[in-house]
Amino acid sequence: MIAGGKATALVLAGRRDGSIDALAAAHGVADKCLVPVLGTPCIEHVLQALVAAPEIGDVVISINDPAILTGLPTADRLAAEGRLTALKAEHNLAESVLAAARQASFPILITTADNVLMTPESIALMVEGAGDADAAAAFARKADILAAHPEGQRRFYEFADDGYSNCNTYWIGRPEVLRVVEIFREGGQFAKNPRRVIAAFGLVNTLMFRQGWLSLASAFKRISKRMKVSLVPVVLADGSYAIDVDNERTHACATEIMARRRAAAA
Repeated sequence: MIAGGKATALVLAGRRDGSIDALAAAHGVADKCLVPVLGTPCIEHVLQALVAAPEIGDVVISINDPAILTGLPTADRLAAEGRLTALKAEHNLAESVLAAARQASFPILITTADNVLMTPESIALMVEGAGDADAAAAFARKADILAAHPEGQRRFYEFADDGYSNCNTYWIGRPEVLRVVEIFREGGQFAKNPRRVIAAFGLVNTLMFRQGWLSLASAFKRISKRMKVSLVPVVLADGSYAIDVDNERTHACATEIMARRRAAAA
């Protein structure tokens, strides 16, 4: 829970320098975070959810070109209120998180600029689920994700109790937990590098993960013991929270789900 104040939201919107995102190119925009969903840029959807959440105070955005945020209504509003810090993204995920965290007060809620289906309700559930843990990560179950949209996800983490996908929403309760981010410092596909996985989680834990012998909760308990911090999974019942905008397929899924939400609210 948040004690004595609000959480800082960190929105990761970076990309590799010099790279051209295929989705951005297809939609004729300068950056993936500007790809429109129902006429509104992805990052605007995320910012709208954050400002509507009473648990969130300041917002830090890690992005390749902070200038492209100018003119976005919610970004402009946050800037006018003195609540927005926009930083140039570093060369990898870990460095971007660490640099942004230096501009933030704890606790920190981390999400991504393509997490367009995030809502104030999902933020509240994440904060409640994190409780007094040092850190947390949000997940949704396979059946719930497929119920939200059958094409929303095609790959799942298979645990002993169920299949899951992450919801691109994370919680860091205190500065000391940032040392966990160090395992991603080298960049690249962490999960595809066995030596890095074993070094981070230990050989026995890695084998148990690979064989699907652990439930999601028990896996987090073992990781917590290994890393000497309390890490908890927060399982969200709405599977749509695990669907972000990565490509044309998921863009179409997110658009459909968002349209359904608006029709239901009308």
